[in-house]
Amino acid sequence: MGTTTTRTGLIDETAGDGRTPTRRARLGPASLPDDRTLSPYTGWTRDHWVALATQLLDAARRHGSDNHARIHIPGEEGGYGHDVDGLEGFARTLLAAGFLAAGSEGAHLDPLEWYAEGFRHGPNPLLDPSRRWVRPTEHDQAKVEAASLALVLWLTRPHLWDALSASTREMTVDYLAEWIHASYPKNNWVWFRLITEQFLKSVGGPWSRDDQEEDLAFQETCYAGQGWYRDGSERAFDHYNGWAFHVYPLLWCDMAPDDPDSVRLRPVFQARLDQYLADAQRMVGADGGMLAQGRSLIYRFASAAPLWMAAISGSTALPLGLARRAASGLTKNFTTHGTPDEQGLLSMGWYGPWRALAQSYSGPGSPYWASSGLLGLILPASHPVWTVTEEPLPVEVGDQVSACQAPGWLVSATRADGIVRVVNHGTDHALPDSGRADSPLYAHLGYSTATFPLLDADSWAAPVTQSVSLIDSRGRASHRSGFLALGTSVSTDGRTGIAASHAHPHWVDPDPVQTHHGSGLVGDSTWAGEMTVVSVVRGPWEVRAIHVDEASTRAERLRVGGWAMTGEQMVSTTSSDTVDGFACVETDTLVSSVGTLSSQARGGIQFHWDASPLGASSAVPYLDFPVRTGTWVSVLITLSGQVSPIAFSAGEKARTAADIHSTGSSIRAHIVWPDGVDTDSTLPVSFTTGRDDNQPHQRSNRNLK
Repeated sequence: MGTTTTRTGLIDETAGDGRTPTRRARLGPASLPDDRTLSPYTGWTRDHWVALATQLLDAARRHGSDNHARIHIPGEEGGYGHDVDGLEGFARTLLAAGFLAAGSEGAHLDPLEWYAEGFRHGPNPLLDPSRRWVRPTEHDQAKVEAASLALVLWLTRPHLWDALSASTREMTVDYLAEWIHASYPKNNWVWFRLITEQFLKSVGGPWSRDDQEEDLAFQETCYAGQGWYRDGSERAFDHYNGWAFHVYPLLWCDMAPDDPDSVRLRPVFQARLDQYLADAQRMVGADGGMLAQGRSLIYRFASAAPLWMAAISGSTALPLGLARRAASGLTKNFTTHGTPDEQGLLSMGWYGPWRALAQSYSGPGSPYWASSGLLGLILPASHPVWTVTEEPLPVEVGDQVSACQAPGWLVSATRADGIVRVVNHGTDHALPDSGRADSPLYAHLGYSTATFPLLDADSWAAPVTQSVSLIDSRGRASHRSGFLALGTSVSTDGRTGIAASHAHPHWVDPDPVQTHHGSGLVGDSTWAGEMTVVSVVRGPWEVRAIHVDEASTRAERLRVGGWAMTGEQMVSTTSSDTVDGFACVETDTLVSSVGTLSSQARGGIQFHWDASPLGASSAVPYLDFPVRTGTWVSVLITLSGQVSPIAFSAGEKARTAADIHSTGSSIRAHIVWPDGVDTDSTLPVSFTTGRDDNQPHQRSNRNLK
């Protein structure tokens, strides 16, 4: 059988019976041997990253238009239509071509030459709309893509911008200038206008100082402290923190080294990146697993971008060997699970195509913002980030618990199974006192690098995964969005953490029409009660304590849900309605269990079909308690890669205990853990939580029916 390599980088294979050749994508990083000397944890070198970029570019350009102005990746048309899909395909894959060319010292320019032809046609307003780019004045999404065009034109100026004709440069300036004074959603889009106008300024084009001052001022309103940004006014903490709010500011400073605002803000932006990286490095699983939380997860390894920015900016917060190990681990986790696919393409999904993971604005070209994760390629092969030896991730060093104060997270990592878990008492993509339903992507009490929030219709309407809910006579589960975050605290030895939140749970009857941008469903909300939830975390365990302060007469049960398990091989499911209430789900690699530490409970398993990109079937263990106000209910929740040995049993029940006590100034928890370790944790609070020995309970504003 003969093979020939085409100019697109695909391999033609003639079938043995002489039929029409089939085509498969270049193998990418899998075609290269691992280097376990330089990279003992991942095996990846710069050559693997170059191979991945080349694979993505070769495959994507196969679907370019004849004038190269658009790339239409195969797949279901996106929510913004065919024209936007084609622009996204061009602009987002251009990032990969630009990063590759910028750091290759004159090599790997062929892809950039292909895109240069697109610049000769895309911004031409006289072309038929089907053969050019959607303009920023025609569709807001073009404003986002304009920033990618501008960034690559700046990064590769000698190879791309300077090689364009004067008429093409003029058309491109006119196209990008439509951003000036234009409106945008008040979130991470702020940086797309700043980047675009800064490029225009650098080539003598029009720009606005007023826009710059307005945008930089808005950026500051998003800053929540400790290196974390809200993506707008709501408590939306997610991966945009890293690849948008930390990467673009420092790139902008590089674009404008002499601008007074840049000179003033560079050390501020650098310090914030350093603080963020201290947290971000702790949220990568030993297998490279990415925290499955927040919207736009189809961008996948875009989350590697801030890790590369550590090396680009000269950050001292993240050793270069650790930065590369984390970025390579995150990205290799996808390539070893079939992403890109056998055609070299990125689908709307996770490891494979799963359309339900995309937001309503997503199209077939949207996933190529994963190209942001290739940012490290702008650093040449001689840069120390490529020549130092990889260093281990925090989870590979030992068990530890840390706190991210701004998003209200406790991060628990266990070396034995390599899993990182986040217990969430501060993030919900909502405003305080919101009556919105919980978003599975933001409002769950827990997220991890080994599990996935369930995203079927039932999970959006009635949470069970990582939830505490009041169940009414209609079987509706209450939601917690709009809760009051009470804070996080970690013991001095870094082994135990405590966090809490106070909620006014509410039942939501969703409106028939929804806008799916990642936040929870909207609809009519009905007050269900008042409750405080406390999490004490150590190793693979969480002791979750619930104090129901008040409850509607419609509330019939209190439900506590554990981690969702997804997999083709469910090894076992167990539930019990005895006084030692217990429910457990095991796959061939993971165990998820919930067991009561206080009052009588009935265990159960809730099953879901096609609810997760990790597999067809999912199951969630939960406990149901009678609703009793004025008393604490405690549950032991486990997620572990050590199947069976630590499953909750009668013997472990005898060794495990929880005593929770709260006043107006603190919450205190004395826990005896399943392994016999005894801990005391204290969380200072300034809010009356309902069980106060010294002063009466104060009800929060509900803003609900």
